[in-house]
Amino acid sequence: MTGSTEDERTRGADSGDRTTVLVVEDDADLAALYAEWLADDHEVLVAHSGREALSVLADEAVDVALLDRRMGGVSGDEVLDAIRSRGHDCRAAMVTAVDPGFEVVDMSFDDYLSKPVRREELRETVAGLAALSEYSALQLELSSKRVRRSVLRGEKRPAELEESERFERLETEIAALEERLSNIEADHPEYESLFDRIR
Repeated sequence: MTGSTEDERTRGADSGDRTTVLVVEDDADLAALYAEWLADDHEVLVAHSGREALSVLADEAVDVALLDRRMGGVSGDEVLDAIRSRGHDCRAAMVTAVDPGFEVVDMSFDDYLSKPVRREELRETVAGLAALSEYSALQLELSSKRVRRSVLRGEKRPAELEESERFERLETEIAALEERLSNIEADHPEYESLFDRIR
């Protein structure tokens, strides 16, 4: 992270609910512009090379990575491969001037933005990818609670279930999770196919 202090590099870990975004861009001016666009709503880390990005990913919890494909040394494609192969739990978007070819079929990015990128386009993409992460976590929680509900329905009589405050609480929690998931789907229809895959 060029020119960053240790405090700046670790602020994402203490950021509460704010999404931590890693901008990987070898054009320093463009990287600074993207960081400025996103700073109001997110914790932003910047890497000016693929090698620097890998170092940041080793040290930081990153929610969303924005990757330039064409960089000297370690490319954005290689950073993406490392994110997936090393099990980093983050969403990734390619933000690049490289025209996509058929190689994208085998790439595991979540979104692809062609430069020049508008401010709102970048902000909406990051918000959408953050929502995907939240959706995935909520879906896991919902699945777990549905399993518990199914077990109880199979083992207890209907009258017992009706009298149980714990079972009633479980039903309420399931309904709340289903509503939250529905709201995320409604807010980000562009990711419908990814939501389907998570389900």
